[in-house]
Parts: sequence; C-alpha cells; structure tokens
Amino acid sequence: IAVLDYGVKQHILHCMVDRGAYVRVHPATASLAELKAFNPDGYFISNGPGDPAAMPHAIQTVKDIIAENKPTFGICLGHQLLALANGIPTFKMHHGHRGLNHPVKNLQTGKCEITTQNHGFGVDPEAVKNAAHIEITHVNLNDHSIEGIRVIGKPAFSVQYHPESTPGPHDSRYLFDDFLGMIRSAKN
Repeated sequence: IAVLDYGVKQHILHCMVDRGAYVRVHPATASLAELKAFNPDGYFISNGPGDPAAMPHAIQTVKDIIAENKPTFGICLGHQLLALANGIPTFKMHHGHRGLNHPVKNLQTGKCEITTQNHGFGVDPEAVKNAAHIEITHVNLNDHSIEGIRVIGKPAFSVQYHPESTPGPHDSRYLFDDFLGMIRSAKN
C-alpha cells in the first residue's frame, strides 16, 4: 500500500501491517509517478492538519489516484481530499469535532459506531447529497455532518473520523479489513 503522508499516525500503519499489508510511506509532495514506481496494490490518503482546499497538489494527486482505479482509503484529511478531488467542497466548521465518544451511524449496516475525532473542516453536506457519483456511507448523529463517503463505480472510500484510535473505541477498525479485502479482491 502506498501511503500519502500528510501527518499519518503510526497506529494507522500498524492497523494495516497487522492485517498483512506491506506499506511504504511517501511524502505529501509525492507525485502519482513516484507512487506508481512502488507498484502498489492500493493507496492510502492519510490524516493531517490544515485546510484541505489550500492543498491543490494533494487534490490533484488524489484525482490521479482515483483514475488508477485501485483500492483507495482516506481518513480525516484524506476524507476531505477525496471529496475535493470529486468536486465536493469543504468548509471550516464553527466548532470542530474533538475527542472521544462521537456517535456515527453507518448507513450501510444501520449500526452506530463510537468514534474518535480531531478535525476542524468538514465536507459540504448539500454538495454530497447532490453528487450522483458519491454515496454517503456514514453520518454524525450529533450534528448530521458527513462522516464517510464512497465513490460510486470506483474502489475508493473515506471516513472523517479515526478508526485506528488508540486509546479509544475500536468500533470502526473493520474499515481496515474492508480496505484490505478490496485489495485482495482486486488482485484475484
């Protein structure tokens, strides 16, 4: 897995390695050509600080990754960059989400997950709802903000929260299993 490092947490890497993945961390400025030289089976777009809309190089790189049609997973900033790469704007939240115990509903299973969050930007909910090529997969039960999306027709998805949280709830660690499952399916 090629990891784009915008501030990746070590435990995210552990969650992938513990599931049998071989990962290589690439700097935030890496081009698609540099990522492809590693010959990855999938791409991971990491978390990190800052305004995602002020990162045109990252947005273009994520667009290029999506065009590769290989499994792609984004967390937090990676979620926002995936949205921007698909024409969905982001915005500065009045009150960011910080800390543990944020309830998020998985719209695919109907189950609630207790999550850990640390972000001050969000994905525009109206733009997501109006985008025919994006499916909302998770919503925050406190403020109904967008917590997860999937690109329809592409093996790309993302979540706003931190499924690797440590210490914290482990309700969402299945997302790493889903990502590696996508990679295994694509290889077969």
